[in-house]
Amino acid sequence: MARRPLLVAATLLGALTVAACGSAEGPADDRPSVVAALYPLAYAAEQVAGGSATVTGLTPPGIEPHDLELTAAQVAEIAQADLVLYVKGLQPAVDEAIAQQAADRALDVGEGLDLLVTGDATDPHVWLDPVNLASIGEAVATRLGEVDPDQAAAFAANADALAAQMITLDQEFTDGLATCATRDIVVSHAAFGYLADAYGLTQIGISGLSPDAEPSPARLREVADLVRATGTTTIYYETLVDPKVAQTVADETGAATAVLDPLEGLPEGATGDYASIMRANLATLIAGQGCS
Repeated sequence: MARRPLLVAATLLGALTVAACGSAEGPADDRPSVVAALYPLAYAAEQVAGGSATVTGLTPPGIEPHDLELTAAQVAEIAQADLVLYVKGLQPAVDEAIAQQAADRALDVGEGLDLLVTGDATDPHVWLDPVNLASIGEAVATRLGEVDPDQAAAFAANADALAAQMITLDQEFTDGLATCATRDIVVSHAAFGYLADAYGLTQIGISGLSPDAEPSPARLREVADLVRATGTTTIYYETLVDPKVAQTVADETGAATAVLDPLEGLPEGATGDYASIMRANLATLIAGQGCS
């Protein structure tokens, strides 16, 4: 167990050597550098930066972020970044690298938000409430303004523009989910607590907060009974995760299945962004929950 920090340090040393050797190949970029642990944080940072900072995402398209293992180059990016954005507790490899290399330059975006607790764990999926993403943008603008005071006003203005977009999106969800035949949403893993809490829905997760957790046969029977009792007609599964758990409950109950995107990462070849994918989620929920 004690070897892992040594491995990270050795990996970092090699990566920094490679980075130093390659730094003479082109002109330096004087813009602040931001490293974002996963897609929604990169989206918020890009909106706030407006081209006045470089933004690098750690989780590649098609990769489930809970399972992310960092490469040597990524550890070096964390060590050299002016600002690292992450959600504490979501990605253990990122947490470890930040603790060792960037503790004074990292922003846990959950700080300052009202966090939900599911079972005995804090739910890390804070970005699925658009109002939270607006707050994240404001926090990013504050930290970037400290790194580059000359651009602080521009960062703040961009954060205000992002907040306005998120307020509009929030209102669309509020209106679209105001009247639904059922307010219980049955999902393959419990990633949608913030969305459910914001719009008066009740999340029923077949699995817990981790998509890798296999539900027991007893849990599958329990959820199937809830589906029948509540008149639920749609079971939601996710991008980047095997749909077999959701399909098992759907087959048992005669319910349909549909994709609800937790926006943890983008599928390979995806063309949408946070706002458009959230609107697609809203359309899916309106149809699946029988909302008028």
